[in-house]
Amino acid sequence: MKQIRSFLITATLFTLCSVAQAQEFGLSFSYFLPKNGYFSTPISPFSIRGLGVDLNRFVALETGASLYRMSGLNLKDLSINSKEPLVGPNFTLLIPAELVFQLRGSVVQFDIKGGGFFFYGFGNKINYGNLDRAIIKSLHPDWTVANANVTFDNSPGFGYHGGAELTLYFTSQVGVSLETNYFVGSAKFPLKGSYVGGQSSIETYPLDEPEAKLDFTGLEFSIGLLFNSGGGGGPRKKPGGRRRR
Repeated sequence: MKQIRSFLITATLFTLCSVAQAQEFGLSFSYFLPKNGYFSTPISPFSIRGLGVDLNRFVALETGASLYRMSGLNLKDLSINSKEPLVGPNFTLLIPAELVFQLRGSVVQFDIKGGGFFFYGFGNKINYGNLDRAIIKSLHPDWTVANANVTFDNSPGFGYHGGAELTLYFTSQVGVSLETNYFVGSAKFPLKGSYVGGQSSIETYPLDEPEAKLDFTGLEFSIGLLFNSGGGGGPRKKPGGRRRR
C-alpha cells in the first residue's frame, strides 16, 4: 500500500503543477479494447489525460487519470482457459505516468511515449456464464452443465505501456490528435469456492486458484480536438491536458 500512496501523491502533485501552467486544452473520445475482453469506454467527465511539463523542446513528462467502465476483463494464470472475460462489468481507475519524446514540425507533432501505470478495479463481479462454460470446456468436456460459486480478493495492479500520438494543426490554435497506447498489467485476483455439474449425475468439486490475476492488457485509442490558448505559430506541447469521454 505504501507504493500505491507514493504513486498517487506523485501523480497528484505532478497534475497540479501541470494545470498551473496549462496552455492547451481539448476534448477527446477514447476507447479501450482489452485482450479477451469487452469493448470499454471511460466515464465522462471523470477522465483527464495529457497533463504534463516540458523538460526541454524534445522531452516531456505526462500523467492524468481515467475512470473506465470496463465491460469485461479476463483472468490469467489459472487452470481454466477462457477467451471470454471472467470478470465484469466493473469500474477501473487508471493513472499513467509516462516519458514523452516530441518531434515537432510547423503543422505536425509526433509523440512517442511510454512508462508505467497504476490501476484499481472496484465494483467487480464474476461473469458466471463465461466461468461455467470455461469450466466445462477446460476441465469437464463431457459435462452438459456446470455452476460455480466463488469469492475473490481484489488488489491494485501495476504495469507498463507504450504508444504514439499524431497531432495535426489546422491553425496556430486548433488541431486534431490521434493517439494509441498499449497497456500490459495485472493485479492479484485469487479465486476460491466450488462448482457443481455433470451429465447424468451431479458432482461437486473445489475451485481454488490462488495465483489468478486480473489481466489488464489491451489497446487504448482516442481522437481529440485541441485548442491552444497560448497563441503563437506552430504546434505547442499540451501541458493542460485533454478531457476524455
